[in-house]
Amino acid sequence: MAPRIKPGTRSETGIVNALIARVIGLGGGTAGPPALFTTLGRHRRLFRPWLRFASRLMPGGKLPRRDAEMVILRVAHLCDSTYEWGHHERIALRFGLTTADVARVRDGAQADGWDARQLAILRAVDELHSTRTLGDDSWQALRAAGLSETELIELPMLVGHYEMLAMTLNALQVQPDRFRRAARAP
Repeated sequence: MAPRIKPGTRSETGIVNALIARVIGLGGGTAGPPALFTTLGRHRRLFRPWLRFASRLMPGGKLPRRDAEMVILRVAHLCDSTYEWGHHERIALRFGLTTADVARVRDGAQADGWDARQLAILRAVDELHSTRTLGDDSWQALRAAGLSETELIELPMLVGHYEMLAMTLNALQVQPDRFRRAARAP
C-alpha cells in the first residue's frame, strides 16, 4: 500500500515544519522525520495549530503519562492504526507500562491484571469508542478510581483526538516509520 499523500519535503512543508518533524524524529528514535509530521506538515496553516493542541493532551496533559499511553494504545488497537501503535508502544515502555501491559492492552478490560483505575479507564475508552459518550456507571467508576475533574475532561478529548488521528493516518495511508532500535522497557 502506498501513501495517498506522500510525506512532504522541506520545500513542501516549509523550513519550520521540516525542522519540527526532524526534531520529533530525533526524540522519537525514527530513522528520519516521522511520516505523520512530514505528511501533515504539507498543510502549513493546519499543522502547527494542531501540534499545539495535540501537545496539550500528550505529553502536556494532566493524565499521568502511563494512563495516557494506555489510552492511546487502546485507541490505536480499536481503530486498527498500525502507525499509532508502533510509536506509542515505544513511548508506553518508557513511561511505566511493561511489555506484558502493552500486549494486553489489545484485550482491554477483559485481560487480567489491571488495577481499578486502569480497568475504569480501559472500559471508558471502549465505551467512548463505541457510543461516543459515557454512561453513569462508567462515570462513577472513573470517579471512584480517583480521576480528578481535569482528568475527566481530558480523557474523552484524548480518546477523540487519537481517534481523529488514527482516522487521518488510515485515510491518507501514512506508512509506518522505521526506528533506529527496537522498542524495549528501560
